Amino acid sequence: MSALKVINLGLPKSGTTTLGEALKRAGLRVADWRIRAGQSTGDRINRRFVGKLMYDAYFETGDPLAEMAEFDAFTEIDVVRNGLNLWPQTDWGLLAAIRAHHPGAKFVLTYRDPVKLSDSMGRWSNMGRTRLPENAVPGLPAGFGATDAQRIRWIEGHYAFCRRVFGNDPDFLEYDMEDSAAPEQVAAFLGIGLPWWGVANANPRKQAEGAQR
Repeated sequence: MSALKVINLGLPKSGTTTLGEALKRAGLRVADWRIRAGQSTGDRINRRFVGKLMYDAYFETGDPLAEMAEFDAFTEIDVVRNGLNLWPQTDWGLLAAIRAHHPGAKFVLTYRDPVKLSDSMGRWSNMGRTRLPENAVPGLPAGFGATDAQRIRWIEGHYAFCRRVFGNDPDFLEYDMEDSAAPEQVAAFLGIGLPWWGVANANPRKQAEGAQR
């Protein structure tokens, strides 16, 4: 049986960090946005972005996970900073390559109400102010993304893309981060126990809403 591989298709601030923390506490080796010190053998990929590692491996070997074989889960895979603008969760060619090289890989979509997600993006660092509007993000061309209306349309489009591509595939799960049943749904889908589920990486300016990455 192939080793468990979990790829989250969610956008930033949709509960990706909470998912990563939950999977880490369940014993999985988690790559979340960037590889931290001590996470990889010999720190060979220390501080490199998950999305960049995926694209490097995809174009060099065909397998987007080749550089991160020691990891089980990839919970935030996009990056839009430091001159990088990469969104693997929107790239069917890359996602199909993961499926081809890792049969049985599990894909999850962390859903968050588009209005709430857009609001959180707008308040998170400079994401809504500069990073999204100044970069040509798939589904959100440069010059768009500074307003809630534009971000909401983009978010809804991404959800529609994931549903269209994966449909009723048994290796795909969409769950609502605000649903009290979410941890049970994720645990059952992955076939593992989740000893923790909570709020991680909350937006400090409005924690009451449970804003997450």
